[in-house]
Amino acid sequence: MRITEAIEQYTRHLADVRRLSAATVRAYRSDLTDMTAVVGDIPLAEVDLEGLREWLWAATKRGDARATLARRTAAARGFFAWATEYGHLATDPSLRLVAPKRGRTLPRVATAEAVGGVLDDLRTRADEGDPRDLRDAAVLELLYGAGLRVSELCGVDLGDIDRGAATVRVLGKGSKERVVPFGLPAARALDAYLVRGRPALAARAEKPDPAAVFLGLRGARLGPRAVYDLVAREIAPLVGAETVGPHTLRHSAATHLLDGGADLRAVQEMLGHASLGTTQIYTHVSGERLAAAYRLAHPRA
Repeated sequence: MRITEAIEQYTRHLADVRRLSAATVRAYRSDLTDMTAVVGDIPLAEVDLEGLREWLWAATKRGDARATLARRTAAARGFFAWATEYGHLATDPSLRLVAPKRGRTLPRVATAEAVGGVLDDLRTRADEGDPRDLRDAAVLELLYGAGLRVSELCGVDLGDIDRGAATVRVLGKGSKERVVPFGLPAARALDAYLVRGRPALAARAEKPDPAAVFLGLRGARLGPRAVYDLVAREIAPLVGAETVGPHTLRHSAATHLLDGGADLRAVQEMLGHASLGTTQIYTHVSGERLAAAYRLAHPRA
């Protein structure tokens, strides 16, 4: 079996058996295709460690970021581990393939006061009854209040919200379902939108989506692009950056939870992180903010 054929089988395995998202499968295929550009479409059994190292070295010379190199290394190791497990290879040539060390990039967050100010301002505008403002207020309140990913928020159906328990059921990465709580401001914004905003948006459309919670102006399910535009418009000035997306609210929610004394594992469960190590980056954010406050305020700093 040649590499390209094996890649096709592996990506089908990722989609059909591991049930990874289409975007994740495309990313794996892209990284492995990049590998074949260097090692060639040779028989799978002829791939060796030297060829894989040459591939990473070529990517380094090309100027690929360390994060990209680390991701491609992980993709190769996953691919060859699969090939070995399923009997396509006798030994795994990637076992000693080492990823370059990744630099830790701390997530960009806004202060709780700044986020609160934006949400309060949007709620005031929504009180005037415009259905788009009612929707936007509910979107931002739920993104921040439940720490959702944008894909999770856009996928929420009417039956996923338990207004009595103030929880929302979402489908996260790897098709893993979880139930996430949200607070009183998000509950109020959702109630206002569902009672006054969503019916008005649905009435404007010829065939509104009957299941989706959040509708676009034409009645279809609200898409990630529209949510990105909303967050960029409302949140970007808070963090002093032009490229701000929904993840900024997710990062901010996690950091503010830890600042308030939340248990790290509870935050992990709320965010739907598979690994506690992913959640721990927010402890570094909180630590840096504590250190900055110390340097500014302590007489012996």
